[in-house]
Amino acid sequence: MLVQALYQWQLAGDNIGTIEAQYMAEKGMAKADSEFFHELLHAIPAKLDELDGAYREFLDRDPQALDPISLAILRIGVYELLHRVDVPYRVVINESINLAKTFGPTDAYKYINGIIDRVAARARRVEIAASKGIAQPGDKSSS
Repeated sequence: MLVQALYQWQLAGDNIGTIEAQYMAEKGMAKADSEFFHELLHAIPAKLDELDGAYREFLDRDPQALDPISLAILRIGVYELLHRVDVPYRVVINESINLAKTFGPTDAYKYINGIIDRVAARARRVEIAASKGIAQPGDKSSS
């Protein structure tokens, strides 16, 4: 639902509060899901410059040249990598791929995977190293 709500915001420019009310009225969500939906639906537009800046260098085109669904999926994944450290990076990558396979154009998941993976490598460096058993500088367990 979040992908669809962000898509609606990007294309129609509708008010976030209006979009949220529409989705909450139409779709029954568990409390945890509605809190997550609310957080991301409000935070992604508010942090657009930061999010777009985190992945822009990995694109081979201007972000606005991406299809709106892929752009929404990228922004969701990058937001989670940067601001939801409680969500493991592998989960973020897998969710992004699954969303792209479900909602995106054919093979968009490959492109999104490559970009999200690069952002994760930078934003979650310590988490990735720990998952691979690689000691980081300053890690007391490596002495």
